[in-house]
Formats: sequence, C-alpha cells, structure tokens
Amino acid sequence: MAGRAFIGTSGWNYGAWREDFYGGRPAKAWLAYCSTRFSGIEINATHYRLQSVATFRRWRDETPPAFRFALKAHRYLTHNRKLKDPLGPIRLERERASALGDRLAVVLWQLPANFRRNLERLEAFTRALRAWRKPRHVIEFRHPSWFCDQVAHCLRTHRIAVCQSDAADWPLWDALTTDLVYVRLHGHAVTYASGYSESELRAWARRVRRWIREGRQVHVYFDNDARGQAPRNALRLLALLEARGA
Repeated sequence: MAGRAFIGTSGWNYGAWREDFYGGRPAKAWLAYCSTRFSGIEINATHYRLQSVATFRRWRDETPPAFRFALKAHRYLTHNRKLKDPLGPIRLERERASALGDRLAVVLWQLPANFRRNLERLEAFTRALRAWRKPRHVIEFRHPSWFCDQVAHCLRTHRIAVCQSDAADWPLWDALTTDLVYVRLHGHAVTYASGYSESELRAWARRVRRWIREGRQVHVYFDNDARGQAPRNALRLLALLEARGA
C-alpha cells in the first residue's frame, strides 16, 4: 500500500510571519491559510497550555477534510512528572482533543533533554497509551541514553514511532519502529533559527520519497520559526516532493 506525506510547520501563530508569509492577513485567518499551503501542521501551543474542546472544534472546522493535525501533548506528563502515573493525563488529553475528530493523525510526546532512560516508566507509559488507540503516537527523545535496542523494541511492540529530531543542541535518533515516520526539523546549524539549504532539503525529500515507497505515513514539521524560515522550508520541501510525483 502506498504511503503518504504530511508536511508543514510546528505551530502557526507567529507574529514575525505576518507580512512575509501571511501577507498581512489577520491572525484569526492564519490557520485556514496554512491549510491551503501545507498538508498538515503540528499544534505546538498545546504543549504549554491546555486547550478547550471548543478551540479544538474551531481548528477542525477551519481546515479541509484532507488536512491533518499533529498534537504536541502537554508538558505536565513529560516534563513535570517524567512519565510517572500517565493514565490520568493521557485521558485528559484524549477527551479534549477528541473534538479534532479524524483531523488528528498523531500525538507527539516530547521528553526533556535532561530526562535519562527509564525503561520502567517508558513501559508503563506505552501500556497506558492503549487508552488512546486512535490517533498514532510518537516520542521525541532528546537524551542519547534512550537511543538503544531495548527502547526501540518497546516502541515497536506498541506501534509507537521515534521522532527524528534534527537540531544543533541535541542528537538525532533515526530509528524506524513503525510504519509511521515523524520528523521535526528545528534548524540544523542553529536550533529554532537556521534555515535548511537546498541540498539539505533535497536530502530530506529523498528520504521522504523512500519512506512513501515503503508504504509509510510520513509527517515532517519545521520548527525553525525565527525569521520565517519554517514556512519557506516547508513550502520548498512540498515543491520538491510534488515535482517528483510524491
């Protein structure tokens, strides 16, 4: 079965994009505009503040049926509790985000850079995610102690993906543990600030094409939001993929 790619940015509510990318449009129109330029988007604000059901419903209604969201889960469970006692926070995320309906494709769980490998907590967390079987789930590990066969085996068992997280400030783990591939491009030279060169974008396009041929669902989101790098890079990656019929 053929795979599919969803390409976009991590978040959309950036005032610095108002003129160059949004063309002076009012902020209330930004998400709808993104949904005409990208095939998916990562909701970044949910990592910092719980959103209401009404907000999720509005976001769903502002986007077309084929558009997909990736939800970045709230940091309470990942950063404050370090995955301890996960079931309650998972259920809370699920209940609120249910208003996105089938627009919600993936939930991203980002672990802090100072959180070292804890297999016991990871196992408990992955088991707790059975309470939220739809959508898919992905974990972004930022400490290299997690980059091992035991962790990969756990994720493979529970059909959870590894986030391939490219940045200047932490290492990238390129393990593939499911038919889902999730990539966050934070800025290779300067985290959150540097743009990706044409050669770097072409290299990522080749990877995306290969994953699509393998029948994988691919999500790529640019988090290098400074100076409008993210939307420019996302649009260029989309163009490269469309040029080759991907």
